[in-house]
Amino acid sequence: MTYVTNNNTSARTVSWPFRLRTLTAAVAYASVLGMGGLAMTAHASPVSWDDILNDHSTTDDVLMYGMGVKAQRYSPLDQINADNVEMLTPAWSHSFGDEMQRGQESQALVHEGVIYVTGSYSRIFAIDARTGQRLWSYNHRLPSDIRPCCDVVNRGAAIYGDKVFFGTLDAGIVALNKDTGEVVWRERFGDHRAGYTMTGAPTIVEDQETGRVLLIHGSSGDEFGIVGKLYARDPETGEEIWMRPFVEGHMGRLNGEESTPTGDASAPSWPDDPDSETGKVQAWSQGGGAPWQSASFDSDTNTIVIGAGNPAPWNGWARTSEGGDPADYDSLYTSGQLGIDPSTGEVKWFYQHTPNDTWDFSGNNEIVLFEYDDENGQTVNAGAHADRNGFFYVTDRTNGDLINAFPFVDNITWATHIDLDTGRPVEVEGQRPARLAEGETRSEAVEVSPPFLGGKNWNPMAYSEDTGLFYVPGNHWKEDYWTEEVEYVEGAAYLGMGFRIKRMYDDHVGILRAVDPVTGEYAWEHKEPMPLWAGVLATHGNLVFTGTGDGYFKAFNAETGEELWKFQVGTGIISPPITWEMDGEQYIGVTAGYGGAVPLWGGDMAELTRPIAQGGSFWVFKLPSFVQDMASR
Repeated sequence: MTYVTNNNTSARTVSWPFRLRTLTAAVAYASVLGMGGLAMTAHASPVSWDDILNDHSTTDDVLMYGMGVKAQRYSPLDQINADNVEMLTPAWSHSFGDEMQRGQESQALVHEGVIYVTGSYSRIFAIDARTGQRLWSYNHRLPSDIRPCCDVVNRGAAIYGDKVFFGTLDAGIVALNKDTGEVVWRERFGDHRAGYTMTGAPTIVEDQETGRVLLIHGSSGDEFGIVGKLYARDPETGEEIWMRPFVEGHMGRLNGEESTPTGDASAPSWPDDPDSETGKVQAWSQGGGAPWQSASFDSDTNTIVIGAGNPAPWNGWARTSEGGDPADYDSLYTSGQLGIDPSTGEVKWFYQHTPNDTWDFSGNNEIVLFEYDDENGQTVNAGAHADRNGFFYVTDRTNGDLINAFPFVDNITWATHIDLDTGRPVEVEGQRPARLAEGETRSEAVEVSPPFLGGKNWNPMAYSEDTGLFYVPGNHWKEDYWTEEVEYVEGAAYLGMGFRIKRMYDDHVGILRAVDPVTGEYAWEHKEPMPLWAGVLATHGNLVFTGTGDGYFKAFNAETGEELWKFQVGTGIISPPITWEMDGEQYIGVTAGYGGAVPLWGGDMAELTRPIAQGGSFWVFKLPSFVQDMASR
């Protein structure tokens, strides 16, 4: 067993005040670097669509963000299990190196003994899975005026054929040769100076109608007033095949030509303004809805399933007619989930979690595809989504219809429940901060829960085929929230709301819950003093893995929630773990390095998390050889 120590140095300090501001740190170089002059001596086999489609059931590779097209983050591996996990030991740790640390939110991929993991500041590394030795790295040259709202993170890559693909903070996507790290193509999809960026992992799908393989990715930048867009590209060339905007009335593209508007061309869910050049209120032109997280794919119905981000600005009164009711202006197609036709980019269906979202609840959290038997013994093809608004949604993934919705965190104040007949929330009066009166610059604050950081944010949950439970990494917190003046200025924050995040409980912030999607009941829960910002992994070994803000990588009994093992990595963990099999042994891997949105937004959480060290490394764990020997006797 090889053990390599983590030699991280202190990260450069970048000031992030209460308000959003332009990130001025830049990466001054772009290169492909060999480690110690070494390069890969043999080219691995190409990755096929069948490989990706079967990723959930094969154990020697991890080829998809979400560990399968359904994004369940479940592995059938059980060599490491509830009976022996206490013996889990580091195999090696690889430091990303230099001063460019900050938040590390990447889920790694594994293919034929090589780990592909992205890092902060738009970097990607290829690492020997057996030794932890770096094979190559690519550091994207970033301009000095990038505008990521929530740290310089990157959540992962996609792999197909002989290439790996990942997004960049300057609104680009890059294809690299997976064996050498050489750039094959680069494309830009937006102006980073206006706020366009990319932090999510792209997705590979095969259009079941045409047999064409597509690279699917979205954009980020809602907080700067961009129009969210989803793209399909040719993975060989990077050429755009289609683009679909997520603001009602905006025009899509197909094969380089205008195609169809999203929804109704007259955009009735956004107010009119006869004095405007567009005929709509200013906010319609900067409407948000960015699909900044990764898509799932339903191959049975040939549907891309993805969440849409918050509308822009956050201030819902800017998206409501003068003297009008917010309930009459839903701000489609934001803060919800969509089914997209991979052939054309057309919207097949849409379900909105938070109409006229004024709390930045967004809707980007992953949609996990799963099946269950209803009370009549009929199999239901469903999607599960734990929203920032605090409600857990179960939908019919064939048409987006709501099946069930229930809270997965405590003390939701903005709505009493979700009406299962209409699919709409039943809002609590007074939880939308008041419209500004003439001469006012700030309204009275209201206390709202969850806050804009959400009952659960981007960090993905896991679903176990063994227990039928979802393992949801949530948080208990609240905020003071008020209305402010808002005016769009290109490249500036476009919010119109103010806030301060506060504690809800004295004994914890993070809450990991095992949730039954059919009954809405909690099988167990585990509390953490720090916010939970890491993803979750479930395995056939009756285990659930996740990381904590104060630096522990932990394993729990999937049935009971008993904490069985933990290891301190020296920095907070805010990434999704993975597992794979190699040379007859099971490995667990996780990216470490604290950052992300939580420490950047002020209030109680910034103070709570201030002592946590930054970092940048990838850790791999396995059972000692003597445990394997004993098991084989």
